Amino acid sequence: MSTQTAIFAAGCFWGVEHNFRKLEGVSEAVSGYIGGHTDNPTYKDICNGDTGHAEAVEVHFDSSAISFEELLQAFWAMHDPTQKDRQGPDVGRQYRSAVFYVNDAQKESAIASKQALEDKKILAQPIATEITAASKFWPAEEYHQRYIEKNGGGHCAL
Repeated sequence: MSTQTAIFAAGCFWGVEHNFRKLEGVSEAVSGYIGGHTDNPTYKDICNGDTGHAEAVEVHFDSSAISFEELLQAFWAMHDPTQKDRQGPDVGRQYRSAVFYVNDAQKESAIASKQALEDKKILAQPIATEITAASKFWPAEEYHQRYIEKNGGGHCAL
């Protein structure tokens, strides 16, 4: 088994974590925060929108069972990548669409995948998804982990 890590932001992390967790080859999906400028952010900090962090999911996967490219396909399908700084009723920079790559191969794959989706011209608007180097990932508070499994529901609208 070759365990790798990938990090995706696609709006509220509850549904994103739940969707990735269901994929065969994914051993763990952790809700958390990435891409901001403060250490140890809390959910309250993130909701205020002042830290620069995105709600994101750190995906641990067996690359012999599921490829990063297959994770990208799932990522594109689970949200609207044309919405800038929002997903559905959740609005703010913390809900941006982003791929936080952990190595050059992921960067190249994410760029190629985004371009291929744009080339298909199946989306009504340009893709707003950011592709950026991963920074420190901060796991969210325990009550956010496996939230849908514990509580049902599917989005974070405040």
